[in-house]
Amino acid sequence: MKKLLILSAAASAVLMAGGDIAPVEPVVAAPVVEASGWDFSGQAVVYYQTADTPTAVAALLGGATDADLFDQDGSRADFGLQLRAVNKDVFAGIGAGVEVSGLSTLNLENWLVSDVMQGTGGTDVDGLTDGGWISQMYLTYGIANTTFKLGRQELPKSLSPFAFSENWNVFKNTFDAALVVNTDITNTTIVGAWVGGANHNGLGALNDLTDFNSVNDDDGIYLLTVQNKSIENLTLTGSWYYAPDMAGTEDINILWGDAHYKAGDYCFAAQVGTVMSDAFNDDTVAWGLKAGGNFGMFDASLAYTGVDEGDTGVFNVGGVKTPLFTQMILNQGFIRSDNDTFVVRAGVKALGGKFGLAYDYTTDNSSADNDYQEFDLTYKTKAFNDTTTLFAGYIYRDADNWNDSQNVLRFWARYNF
Repeated sequence: MKKLLILSAAASAVLMAGGDIAPVEPVVAAPVVEASGWDFSGQAVVYYQTADTPTAVAALLGGATDADLFDQDGSRADFGLQLRAVNKDVFAGIGAGVEVSGLSTLNLENWLVSDVMQGTGGTDVDGLTDGGWISQMYLTYGIANTTFKLGRQELPKSLSPFAFSENWNVFKNTFDAALVVNTDITNTTIVGAWVGGANHNGLGALNDLTDFNSVNDDDGIYLLTVQNKSIENLTLTGSWYYAPDMAGTEDINILWGDAHYKAGDYCFAAQVGTVMSDAFNDDTVAWGLKAGGNFGMFDASLAYTGVDEGDTGVFNVGGVKTPLFTQMILNQGFIRSDNDTFVVRAGVKALGGKFGLAYDYTTDNSSADNDYQEFDLTYKTKAFNDTTTLFAGYIYRDADNWNDSQNVLRFWARYNF
């Protein structure tokens, strides 16, 4: 079952990983290939997180020492620098892009923190290292209504719900893939992809972003996504993954679909999917509903998802998140399998930015009977002529099998240039 290593790692989502989760619009757009020179850009990021760690939570995190908020033992930080260059027409319509990323502890582990948000090859949390990697390197080409993209690249959740680039951490994870996008059919976008390798977006020094591994030996994973917008205000998207011999000698097939309908200031959505293989004792089936609206400076939504007791649950090959409507900052480990989850969200634009509130209640249907609750309070704004995004978040979480609740604070600043 060696070919299940990547799948198993993704399905066993790290409980303390998290992110700034925002609704993802289901838009799959063909990249436009235009003649131009080199476009240089980048970003610099400062990221800090601190959490208290009750005994039961510490055990789940590998025996971490009990810590209070702002204690060195319960805190982690990173400085990141990312540089990219893109040319949409290097020669004869062939475009190219390259992106390099680097992470540094800034020696904060000596007095302020004990770990990092993302790692670059440290063998343990006592051996934190600075490092860098090529996060993207690809070629593009367009002919008529078809575009091609070959190489290391980001994949969006709207296109690839089970292998996507997560944006909650310092930098996104990326994939070694071949991508084809066609828009010949009116109001329809067809996407085909082969994914061969990936790094993994997790939490801490032991999660090495410089390490790209095959996702399914030499066979890779095939993806077909079709999106149609023929009916006004309605977007229908369906995806099929085929992973030959990924479960030992058996194939894995994943089907996932969603529908989004927008009626003025209101929106409604549904999702359903399954992970199947003859090697499984039980296939996984998941479904969800969401409704929301905008009311001037306010917005609100209600979401429900259910996942049965299938072998794999719902996962992301390249990280720890799920494509479920109820995904919040830290709840992925509780919603991915054998549960029913309700999430209520509200937002208000104020003080030059936006405040967000979200509450999750998850009923664990497994024998563990470990029901879960999470409350997220966030604020995000832009500064310095919109070049810099600032984020602050407070997360309260509790589970029936924990001896105490947990509090997490997260702060980051992202400067784009």
